[in-house]
Amino acid sequence: MLKIENLRAGYGAINVLWDVSLNIEKGKLTTIIGPNGAGKTTLLRAIMGLLPASAGQIILDNKILNGTPTWKMGDTGVTMIPEGRMVFRDMSVEENLIMGVFGLAHRAHCKARLEQAWAMFPRLHERRRQLAGSLSGGEAQMLAMARGLMSDPSLLIIDEPSLGLAPLVVNELFTILERLKDGTRTIILVEQNTARAVGVADHVYLLQSGKVALSQPASEVNLEHLHALYFAR
Repeated sequence: MLKIENLRAGYGAINVLWDVSLNIEKGKLTTIIGPNGAGKTTLLRAIMGLLPASAGQIILDNKILNGTPTWKMGDTGVTMIPEGRMVFRDMSVEENLIMGVFGLAHRAHCKARLEQAWAMFPRLHERRRQLAGSLSGGEAQMLAMARGLMSDPSLLIIDEPSLGLAPLVVNELFTILERLKDGTRTIILVEQNTARAVGVADHVYLLQSGKVALSQPASEVNLEHLHALYFAR
């Protein structure tokens, strides 16, 4: 599905990723974890075309993505749900979701996708006329996820969905992630909660100082060993 080969990227003269290689398997959930500054966000930005790669390749379904503008990523079937519950605060919940099918290729499916969103996130249906800026943190995160799903992406990238949320809301979000693992889409999850991330994943990558420190099927991950690498013990 998605292959990243010897990727280098950074900010100006500061390089952050050092020859990073990953293989994201089709229809699976791959989680990428690591401490602050490990390069997780830089990696996602490079995939989405927000940062140029100074070396290496990003390959999606045998097509090189390097140089693809961010605004064209939706046409390739890639959607990212960014960190920070970024919603259009002065638009209603329903209007936010409609923005998820802004691309011409997706507009004809708007009504059907809305029905799917209401079914998966019934709380959003209750608040469909409410301004997004008045939602709670958990509801805003659900809205961001629902909007990302409106284009029915083949590759869904989710950045730190549990950040700053109450434990009960985190439980609800990870239940939704389990439901999304139906084999019809590929998911990349970046998450600080290592135990929850490993628990929902099929494969785990650990980034440390811009390099891959661990690549392992989730079923084989030893959390104690993972945490030792995470904290560079």
